[in-house]
Amino acid sequence: MSMYRQFWLAIVTSMLLAFGGSLVASLLSARAYLEAELSIKNADNATALALAISLSKPDAAMVELSTAALFDSGRYELIRVVDPEGATLVEKSAIPDDPDAPEWFVQLLPIAAIPGTAQISSGWEQVGTLTVISNRRFAYTALWQGVWRVVAALALASVVAGGLGWLIVGRLKAPLQAVIEQATAITERRFVTIDEPGVPELKRLAMAMNATVRRLGTIFTEEAARLEQLRQDANFDPLTGLANRSHFMAQLQQWLDAEHAGQGTLLLIRLAHLAERNRRLGRSTTDEFLHRLAATIREHAERDEQAVAGRLNGADFAVMLSTGCDPQAAAADLLAALREAGGPHADDEAFAWIGYGRAGQGTGLADLLARVDRALAAAEASGSSCIREAAIGEAQRLPPTAEQWSQAIARALDGQWLRLASFPVIDAAGRLSHREGPLRMQIEEHGEWLPAGVFLPAAERLRLTPALDLAAVTLALHELRAHAGLPGLAVNLAASSLAHETFRHALLRLLAGAAGESQRLWLEVGESGALRHLAAFREFCRGARAAGCRVGLEHFGNRFSQVGSLHDLGLDYVKVDASFIGGIASNRGNQTFLKGLATIAHALDWQVFAEGVATADELAAIADLDFDGATGPAVQEPAANRYGG
Repeated sequence: MSMYRQFWLAIVTSMLLAFGGSLVASLLSARAYLEAELSIKNADNATALALAISLSKPDAAMVELSTAALFDSGRYELIRVVDPEGATLVEKSAIPDDPDAPEWFVQLLPIAAIPGTAQISSGWEQVGTLTVISNRRFAYTALWQGVWRVVAALALASVVAGGLGWLIVGRLKAPLQAVIEQATAITERRFVTIDEPGVPELKRLAMAMNATVRRLGTIFTEEAARLEQLRQDANFDPLTGLANRSHFMAQLQQWLDAEHAGQGTLLLIRLAHLAERNRRLGRSTTDEFLHRLAATIREHAERDEQAVAGRLNGADFAVMLSTGCDPQAAAADLLAALREAGGPHADDEAFAWIGYGRAGQGTGLADLLARVDRALAAAEASGSSCIREAAIGEAQRLPPTAEQWSQAIARALDGQWLRLASFPVIDAAGRLSHREGPLRMQIEEHGEWLPAGVFLPAAERLRLTPALDLAAVTLALHELRAHAGLPGLAVNLAASSLAHETFRHALLRLLAGAAGESQRLWLEVGESGALRHLAAFREFCRGARAAGCRVGLEHFGNRFSQVGSLHDLGLDYVKVDASFIGGIASNRGNQTFLKGLATIAHALDWQVFAEGVATADELAAIADLDFDGATGPAVQEPAANRYGG
């Protein structure tokens, strides 16, 4: 029984006991009072009648006449006169009238008054003894009416007491519920603080729990800051703050392998005469010069949320732009900005060269670098700052305009030209943890199945991702329903979809209609998108977990410094970005960073999976880093876990 029910039970029981006790005490007191009054009345009436008879000539006729006159008033049950020898001279009696009270009440509370007696005398001679008993009907009526008055008063008191109890319980319930929810959140590794209630005992408890949460938050923040510094040292150029060569190449490789990346453009930038400039200006001035140019490159890259910028070596920089950017315009804008940032040191005709080339999911890294490097060499050979484009291979036949993309996606949704791909995710013991199900789409019936990276950028611009995400979840639920032995199926959701309240409500309705399958559904969102729409993502986490789903972040780690903002979400897992996994077997810096990341994640009760594991060495390395599982080209599903479909 809950505490609130016990509290109300105690209040009701106390009120009933108080009500009953008060009623009984009141009735007994009232009966005793009425009995005393009747006894006094009997005695007074007997004395008065005896005196009246004694003052007259008390013969038998006079006694009977006086007795009859008093009895006929109807206020007495019995008037009797007996002589000194005990013989009855006069006796007047009547059956008591029915009182205005129930028979059971009369039987339960009998009124026994003492009869009144007095001596009738004539001079010094005793004539007889007079006995008077008054009618009790009026006493019972008065007692019954008193019961109702007492009941009414006690009922009113009970209502007032109940109202006060309700106010007190209401005053206690909200802060107590907040404390309970905070304790529940802590057990779920969600560290939240609450407002301190006004109730002193609860206030002390809330203060203690808030202090614990803040202390844990401080510990996590400090550890996250330390690990973020390790990440920076291992993956970023110390002078410019851009990704170093190995990290940029890992990110570029992930881009080319990723489902969501789509078409993009690689820009290679080379600064002219850097070695000569270093000798002429000195190292300090040259470093300042490089720092300004790198800041310009970073600023231009950040205009594209999915862009990646890095420094490949002393004079060479690179930027990977996502779909939707005009590479020629972006390169020209960047070149002009670099000249402006260079200031007086950028007056050479040959200041910088840019070569660029288009790439997409499945493009080979070596082929892309070779093509763009040839374009860069051609720009450098021109002798002046310029831009060159790498040769473009045969383009995929895709809708060229936004309107045509909108029509193609609408046809795919209407015609159900959608399906889920399937990639295994294994746990640390090599068993199947779950499958990843990225979305595939046809732009024409019986056409090629396009990976998500091809059509999702267009869907984002056209705000069609909510419809595609709902379709993906529907397909996943059907897959789980058809294969009861599948331990789990993960679906990627766009953060932009979660930003729409209507989408979140539609998703929760869909999950509520498939409660059994929802228990095996894994829903994941990209780290950057979740942080960009954190409030909406928090609402989504709450609803999805209530529906029984597991919720996680993919491409995790690039914004590890913001891990403190995720501690109250109640996540189930994270998937570490493939750019940290590539070459992990020999990258000591990333090993230290990922070891710490796994420690913090496990302290928050998150599972940690590695994305993009491409070699057996990488698979072995992540096992030593306390990861809970992995996915990628090197991961094969155990034969015992395969299922048809």
